[in-house]
Amino acid sequence: MLLCIDTGNTNTVFSIWDGTRFLAHWRIRTDHRRTADEYYVWLSTLIAVQKFTLQIDACIISATAPRVVFNLRVLCNRYFDTRPLVVGKPDCLLPVPPRVDEGTTVGPDRLVNTVGAYDRHGPDLIVVDFGTATTFDVVDLDGAYIGGAIAPGVNLSLEALHMGAASLPHVDITMPGRVIGTNTVACIQSGVFWGYVGLVDGIVDKIRAERDRPMKVIATGGLAPLFDQGFDLFDAIEDDLTMHGLRLIHDYNKEMGNG
Repeated sequence: MLLCIDTGNTNTVFSIWDGTRFLAHWRIRTDHRRTADEYYVWLSTLIAVQKFTLQIDACIISATAPRVVFNLRVLCNRYFDTRPLVVGKPDCLLPVPPRVDEGTTVGPDRLVNTVGAYDRHGPDLIVVDFGTATTFDVVDLDGAYIGGAIAPGVNLSLEALHMGAASLPHVDITMPGRVIGTNTVACIQSGVFWGYVGLVDGIVDKIRAERDRPMKVIATGGLAPLFDQGFDLFDAIEDDLTMHGLRLIHDYNKEMGNG
């Protein structure tokens, strides 16, 4: 079994691949202070509850929060007797290396999403990931990541608005019934929701114009379905895109004798 670990700035997701399908996905808050022992107690408890046999023989990690990688490595080494692949490190091979400015470090989540999206949807893609940041990743004809754009995430924007303006409440994002809000909460929801619809639509249009070719738009991340309500922003939504990409990268390294 393969243990895939995707560590974002807010949450960390653990998934187990049994060779044919993902058996489960579990989510925990990202915290660099969490030890390998704590991870194991939490993970083994969840596995026992779902009556899985704990037989992990390979691990792969994608981490946008670098400080958590050490304890995740220890988890894999100590409890599963495996040396994990870490996306973005020199010893973790990619099917096609990214083509960006020399010296640029690309977020591992963006590399993983590129691999997963290319496998499912082919070339000429824009991958929109609604995470702590909202990222736009451009996938070339051969599946290479060639750049993109980064905007503040939806929830981050809401939090910043609340923190920066003491009189404004913290609200949950939702699609408002009307653009013109008639109370403070409705006004915030309208501004954020329609603002992000415009942001996604505008950046996608600019990328397509710059590339001068048709491009599919693939969305992922927890808030992606919220923005897919009849606006034709996306050609597809993939809720497991990162895990799919992690599995493919592991398989590629195994085929190359590197895993």
